[in-house]
Parts: sequence; C-alpha cells; structure tokens
Amino acid sequence: MTPVEKRNQKLGEKVVKALESRHFEACWCATKEEALQKALGWLDKQMQISYGGTATMEEIGLLPYLRENGYNLLERSKGKTPEEQAEIMRRALLCDTFLMSANAISEDGQLVNVDGRANRVAALCFGPKQVIVVAGVNKIVRSAEDAVVRARTIAAPINAQRFDGDTPCTKQGVCGDCKSPDCICAQIVTTRLCKPAGRIKVILVGEPLGF
Repeated sequence: MTPVEKRNQKLGEKVVKALESRHFEACWCATKEEALQKALGWLDKQMQISYGGTATMEEIGLLPYLRENGYNLLERSKGKTPEEQAEIMRRALLCDTFLMSANAISEDGQLVNVDGRANRVAALCFGPKQVIVVAGVNKIVRSAEDAVVRARTIAAPINAQRFDGDTPCTKQGVCGDCKSPDCICAQIVTTRLCKPAGRIKVILVGEPLGF
C-alpha cells in the first residue's frame, strides 16, 4: 500500500465513523470494484431504481451493470420530451432506491449537495425507501463550510460544462454567484443527520471519482 493509499484509508475510516455517528449506514471501499459489489448487495431486480445526474455511478460501473442485467431502472433520459423527462423525475421520488453521489462530505460526516432542479436533493431528503451515495475520497473536505465551497467552486463549475448553460461558471470556469435561469446551484442542501437511521447508505471509495 502506497503512502497515499494509507492516508486515504485512514481518512476514509475516520469519516465512516463520523457518518455512522449521524445515523448513516456507511462503509469504506479501497477500490471502485469493491464499491460496485457493495452497492449491488443493497439492490435486487424487484426494486424500482432511479438516480440523479451522477458521473460516479458510471465510473464504478453500477449503471452499466444495472442496464445490462435487467434491473428495473427508471431513467429520465428515456423521456422523449422535457415534459416526459420531468414526469420521470417526479416518479423517481417514489422509487425503492435512488442512486447518487455527493458534491462534498465533511470530515465530521455531513453531506453537501448543490442542485439546479432539486430532483436529486429532493430524493436525498425524502421519498425513496433508500438512497445509496457513492463518493470518491476527493470529495472529503475539512468542514461543512469547506464542503459548500467545494460544491460551489469546484463541483458546480465542472458540472456546468456538461450542460453548456448560460452561466458565468460555464463561460469562465469559476462561480459567479449568479441568478441565471440555467444556474445549477439553485438548491444548496446540507444533510447533517440521516432520518430515519440507515435510510441513506454512503460508500466512500479510496479513489478519486466524479467532480
């Protein structure tokens, strides 16, 4: 194990304990392959499963696996019109399992997420029977305040490039604290406790994942 891997594991195990103290179910996986197997252990083909915009679930291979193996996956991309996509997002709030990452996680176990349409953070807060959050070690920061900064100044400007909206961060690469209709920081949600206990399951991964 390299010095970086040793450090990441010790940090990850510390954050897992902090998450557990806040009633999340949490675990540490050294690799994305381990994370994939852990997530699959919480899923079955009888569940209706949906997800928020997440590069992480693609990176660990979970979404491709679910598509290729006949899981009941509810995907907004299958909507042929904006109205159909919005209806799928509403239906996702009543699914059995919602998959997502986090924009940042503080060392004391708080999740921070920014969202444009709020479908992802809405599902995190209430609705689906369980939420599985997978986050790379790169998402861990010192404090909840640092987590907001990371979400606004690192995650959001990178994610904005995926959508090519009319925002300062799309054009300049940095947050402009905008009020644009295309803003992807309309909602800023800190999840400091998991209620009911264990509903949100967090897998921390010892590799950089997502943005």
